[in-house]
Order: sequence, then C-alpha cells, then structure tokens
Amino acid sequence: MQELQTTATFTAPLVLIWEAWTDPEKIVNWWGPAGFSTTIHQMDFREEGEWKLTLHGPDGTNYPNRSIYREIVPLKKIVFEHFNPHFITTVLFESVENGTELQWNMLFDSEEQFNTIVKAHKADEGQKQNIERLNTYIQQLIEEGKFHD
Repeated sequence: MQELQTTATFTAPLVLIWEAWTDPEKIVNWWGPAGFSTTIHQMDFREEGEWKLTLHGPDGTNYPNRSIYREIVPLKKIVFEHFNPHFITTVLFESVENGTELQWNMLFDSEEQFNTIVKAHKADEGQKQNIERLNTYIQQLIEEGKFHD
C-alpha cells in the first residue's frame, strides 16, 4: 500500500480548523486544488454518513466525488472512505503552540494506484494547494472578525 501524507500548521485555533472541515458552508470555500470550485450535494457529517460533491475544474470539467465518513472523533480525527478512485483519508487535528497542526493522510489500495493518482494526476500538489486554500480562507475569516476564540 502507498500513502500520501501532508502536515501543516495553522496560526488559528483548532475549533476553527475543525469547523472549516466539518461545516459544508465553510468547506465549500476552500476544498479542491487551486482554480477549482466545489458544489456540495450532501454532507452528512456523522459516522457512516455520505459526503457527495462535485469539483469543477478550471477547464470546465466536472469531477463527481463520493465518500463515506468511517470515524469521527470531535476536534481530533476524521476518517472517510473515498470511492472511484478508492482510498482512505485520515485527518488528525492537534492544538499546538500558537495554532493547530493538521496531518492529512491518503492511503491508497496499491502502489500502482498511488502512482496513477499521485504521479499522473499530481494529487500531492493538489493536496498542498488545498492546504494553502484552507489557510487563506482561515486567515480571511479571522481578519474579517468572523471568528473569535
């Protein structure tokens, strides 16, 4: 099996990062690589709940996505199973000095699948761009005074 792992630290409280991942009105503002937009069709944020969305590429291509939440530990962990292509995503949240650390892992079924998705489709770069978009969105919320500790 192959795994793509990214760790990032945000200068924002854990609860705000958690909300950005779990509130459909927030996640729609940053989910996807640079240049993409997202339409959330369903986000049943509970274990065994379904998450359906469409990523809209900058070239107009639509990418339907479907996942099932497998484990949720409030303010600590989200695990979801993504279908077509199949992989398991685990996101860990931890309060650290001056902010929040996020660990984002994608576990693929095989080395071949990892190579196809990460190397051919540049999922590693997409994940970095996703984190950059999340950070920009979080800082915007803080600057606009839409979040207070």
